[in-house]
Amino acid sequence: MDKKLNKKAVRAGVITAGTTLMLLMSSPAFAVSRDDGDDPGSGLSVVQTLGLFVLAPIALFAIIAGVVMATDKTRKQQQERG
Repeated sequence: MDKKLNKKAVRAGVITAGTTLMLLMSSPAFAVSRDDGDDPGSGLSVVQTLGLFVLAPIALFAIIAGVVMATDKTRKQQQERG
């Protein structure tokens, strides 16, 4: 049982170290200075942000779930008949 705990601790350490390393390597992505040719647009409003990152994924999920449920119901009806 002690070996399993040791393996889990080593695994957690490796994952933590790997994540930290990836964050350190990506730190230039958080740089404030602009690159040549940058042409940032205007920022999004609160309503646009909520629509894009909250409402659009929920709507997409609902559409996909509806299509899946509709196709599943037709399959069940065909199995009941046959």
